[in-house]
Amino acid sequence: MKAAVIVLAVLLAVTAALALWRASDRRIETRVWTGLAARSDDPAGFDAAMVATLPEPARRYFLYTIAPGTPLRSTAHIEMTGEIGTGTKQAPDYRPMRARQLLAAPRGFVWQLDAGLIGGSDAMTVGNSWTRFWLAGILPVVRAGGESNHFRSAFGRVVAEGTFWTPAAFLPGPGIRWDPVDADTARVTVVHHGLEQSVEITVASDGQPVRVVLSRWSNANPEKEWRLQPFGGDLADFREFGGYRLPTRVEGGNLIGTEDYFPFFKARVRSISFDDLKP
Repeated sequence: MKAAVIVLAVLLAVTAALALWRASDRRIETRVWTGLAARSDDPAGFDAAMVATLPEPARRYFLYTIAPGTPLRSTAHIEMTGEIGTGTKQAPDYRPMRARQLLAAPRGFVWQLDAGLIGGSDAMTVGNSWTRFWLAGILPVVRAGGESNHFRSAFGRVVAEGTFWTPAAFLPGPGIRWDPVDADTARVTVVHHGLEQSVEITVASDGQPVRVVLSRWSNANPEKEWRLQPFGGDLADFREFGGYRLPTRVEGGNLIGTEDYFPFFKARVRSISFDDLKP
């Protein structure tokens, strides 16, 4: 009897400790989200003259994605559903998912995932990044981040996603450089806090972005070795959100453009707000 009481006490203590740990994760997520959401309340409006000297594909991209006079917001609150592949190309193991994201390219992001039994977050902010997922909200199953490789990889993600969900963040200015690639593709290079990331954006004849591709620092390979490798995705089903025309169907993943491409991320956007940024 005494042994059973001791075992029960230990189990209760462990459960309580894990619950406190999960609550701490949530508090950190909220704090980072709130910090990234801070912004100026008096943004300028978009004018075509701002992009007149850019390479032709880049100019078309901006004229398609941002309507004249639209307040130039670079932070968005995105809600999505879809599927997340937790396996491999051969056995993708797609799971239904819901997620919400605060995207503030290139400064950072918080992505909160609910995929049934699996939940947690990916995030990046000044000087830190993490991937933290829990099983049933009580058992930590993935804990990564807090080091330079993960941070560099997260920076690649925030720049790539920003190019199609927060295009105003990539207007000409300090730390932004545009170069032509071909008649329908332009490359934007972003320099921020000592990191540099280039993303190639391919656009249709009307300027609609259809694909983004980058060399991303990643260890998503059989060797689990950190290295630059292709990453990107395809964009479709554009809708207007507060003066921005943005994709509501995004599919992407590692090794795009190769026979090993695995689109583990399949999102269907439910809403994008540039005003309601509350966590």
